[in-house]
Amino acid sequence: MELGMTRLRLILGDQLNPCHSWFGEPDPHVVHVMMEIRQETDYVRHHAQKILAIFAAMRDFAAGLKSRGHRVRYIAIDDPSNRQSLTGNLDALIRHYDAVEVEYLAPDEWRLDRQVAEWAAGLSIPCRMTDSEHFYTARDEAAAFFGTSRQWRQEALYRRLRRKQDILLDESGEPVGGRWNFDADNRQRWPGTPPEPKDTRPAHDHSGLWQTITGAQVGSFGHPRADALQWPLNRAEALAQLQAFIEHALPHFGAYQDAMSQHSRRLFHSLLSFALNVKMLNPREVVDAAVAAWRQGRAPLTAVEGFVRQILGWREYVRGVYWARMPGYRDSNALSHHLPLPRWFWNGDTGMRCLAHAIGQSLEDAYAHHIQRLMVIGNFGLIAGLSPQALHEWYLGVYIDAFEWVELPNTLGMSQFADGGLLGSKPYAGSAAYIGRMSDYCAGCRYRPKERVGPDACPFNALYWDFFQRHRARLSANPRLALVYRQLDRLPDTERAAIAARAGALQASLDAL
Repeated sequence: MELGMTRLRLILGDQLNPCHSWFGEPDPHVVHVMMEIRQETDYVRHHAQKILAIFAAMRDFAAGLKSRGHRVRYIAIDDPSNRQSLTGNLDALIRHYDAVEVEYLAPDEWRLDRQVAEWAAGLSIPCRMTDSEHFYTARDEAAAFFGTSRQWRQEALYRRLRRKQDILLDESGEPVGGRWNFDADNRQRWPGTPPEPKDTRPAHDHSGLWQTITGAQVGSFGHPRADALQWPLNRAEALAQLQAFIEHALPHFGAYQDAMSQHSRRLFHSLLSFALNVKMLNPREVVDAAVAAWRQGRAPLTAVEGFVRQILGWREYVRGVYWARMPGYRDSNALSHHLPLPRWFWNGDTGMRCLAHAIGQSLEDAYAHHIQRLMVIGNFGLIAGLSPQALHEWYLGVYIDAFEWVELPNTLGMSQFADGGLLGSKPYAGSAAYIGRMSDYCAGCRYRPKERVGPDACPFNALYWDFFQRHRARLSANPRLALVYRQLDRLPDTERAAIAARAGALQASLDAL
């Protein structure tokens, strides 16, 4: 290869899209660069499966590029030449190849976008960013749409994108079924039937890679499942998982998307978020597959609309919030919550059955579905007054699908109301009554779900009512919370005082719950 002709193309670990236009035809002058680096494993403490799955998928992707004739420079975590930083390795590769240009796919996390942009500004050779060809919207599209609005509502952007993309519209351009949103129809408790779909994902043995990771002294937490890793490692596996979801789970997804059970880890959720967020799948093909299932009579409209809204609506919306509000959004703490995470966030050892199951599952599988994340773990964090930044780092580390652009707005905005209501119209706070209504967690729990005070009362109850009392000045004028405050005001003064005392005692001894 002639020196002075090489171009480097950087591919990050969440950019594993073999259908990108970069990979149409091999170019002998292009070297595709991929790297496993401590910079990315260590910026927060990550779940073992997250590190293992991303590294395994990266290696599979690199092998696929090579098999198609592309040049690839892959820097493994234990490579002696690995400088363990993105720009450090790029500097060395520019010198090694005498590169004349660097290209990189647009990072989805602000910290990486800023790091690469600042580095590129000091280069003596051209460096340019290329679109990832993944999302429906541009980074700044949501900000342009909402303009100076004080509150950004997902529903407005969702309807605009439905019209723009012509998704689930009738011939007159109106929503099929006469409604944009069937959320009210999708709140059933799962009685145990229909049965949860069989998990058909292949189990990969990556014990050797895990030994390499631990040998490189990469820290982690959670169960690695190195000998039976079930997350998809390439596009073919992701497509098979999509097909299985459409056929076996989507028909029931709508009705039970808010349900929870100690007898099920997945229920009818897709398990596709990891494949989507590392770009093995494109959101358009996922949405199209769901819509096709409805048109063919294989899934009801309520289920399909609810699923489409999560991808076309919520996923694009939170990305827009992220890029409009970073970097300051990360520090949002409108409610001034500062308590540290209880110790059982790291081992699941709590007497509250709902939290023991949701956190225990998260530590075992690097996964919990969205209602477990929002209305069990996040709900507790909100009403107990846990630090939203500590919760953010835990969510970002523990979940296989968590990348900051999607996780941060979900945690700080939707779950913890830390942005003061930019993203959510009200705090997602619930008492034991909500958890009992939507799950079977309360049966057999050591705490009593109908009691507010006393040593055996469910902690969610006192913390719930005390949360609204503590934040009365900020929240009482919210029309969506009028019923809550009417109920609170009907309680006798003595009971409100007992609730406050119980909540204070709980907050002082969270580790012991």
